[in-house]
Amino acid sequence: MISVSEALSIISKISYIPEQKIILLKDAHELILSEDIFSPIDMPPFRQSAMDGYALCMNSGNSYEIIEEIQAGTDKNPKLLPGQGARIFTGARVPDAADTIVIQEKVTRIENNITILDTISANQNIRPTSEQIQKGQVALTEGTKLTPAAIGFIAGLGIDKVAVYTPPKIAVITTGNELLKPGTKLTDGKVYESNSIQLDAALQQLQIKEITHYKVQDEYQSTKNIINQAIQNHDIVLISGGISVGDYDFVQQALSELGTEQLFYKIKQKPGKPLFFGKNKKTFIFALPGNPASSLTCFYIYVLPFVLKTMGARSNGLRRTTKLLTTTFTKKGDRAQFLKANVSDDAVTILEGQSSSMLYTYAIANALVYVPENKNTISPGEKVETILLP
Repeated sequence: MISVSEALSIISKISYIPEQKIILLKDAHELILSEDIFSPIDMPPFRQSAMDGYALCMNSGNSYEIIEEIQAGTDKNPKLLPGQGARIFTGARVPDAADTIVIQEKVTRIENNITILDTISANQNIRPTSEQIQKGQVALTEGTKLTPAAIGFIAGLGIDKVAVYTPPKIAVITTGNELLKPGTKLTDGKVYESNSIQLDAALQQLQIKEITHYKVQDEYQSTKNIINQAIQNHDIVLISGGISVGDYDFVQQALSELGTEQLFYKIKQKPGKPLFFGKNKKTFIFALPGNPASSLTCFYIYVLPFVLKTMGARSNGLRRTTKLLTTTFTKKGDRAQFLKANVSDDAVTILEGQSSSMLYTYAIANALVYVPENKNTISPGEKVETILLP
């Protein structure tokens, strides 16, 4: 059995070079750039009006003759003389001869003449050429996540295709004779299966599209065959259940017989002690505990950082911060613990119902409080490491 920090260290040291592909920008949400993007244009490509108002060729007075109107999208460039101006709208090209733009609320207009009601200065309300970026400059660097804002920025440069790291192909294998699909009739001795559904949701939140689901009964040969099939066709295999030491837990034996290299097995933590991480040829395998809360905790703490690595992300996983505790908690034993909690402003409250089989507490939680091995009691007002859930 290894510590939480040792397990995270093993995962962080794995070398993984993601594949790359060029895709349409509209399909790139939440993916990671695999190469730098250089701006093909100046942005803005011309002097641009920041407001609705009047573009003026300044003189010493406060009265101007308006000789033209310029809408956004037109290429008008009237030759203004001192004391002349043009009606102009936000986003429109500013005439070369214009020194400034005065907003429409600061003038009075009678027919084609305006009077300025406030002081004006050169270049006000004008966005200069290349104010945002110059042609040839790096717009976004390799490793940048393509958020809606990043996609909008790239689109504004006229780019419609980007090079991204290819998300991994992931298999989710569910074990357990007792499991039924939601929506079917519940019979004696059975429970509804939730692990594969919550794992699927967590992976889709990362924009993982290629997810294959397998269901296997608690029987050795079928367990081995399904795991082998998943290994042959996927980059990452997630196995739910069957990794403990019960008479009908066949996952570890199957992985061993298939030649899987064990990188670690069992972590000194609660929940999620029986977590397996290994490698078979080019495929990485996480065998997660069968209890739903244990499975989800192991996903967030260990699987998520690894999946992000395979996607080319710079992130090490969920954001960690320090919060002031509002409750008292005393743990039993010497294992580290991850406790479902709620964060509000600078405080965090540990929730009732920490059993590894209970998902209700997870459903209303927005954070996990980490209690290290060497800490037994945490008290109100104490600062605790807090992991913010997606």
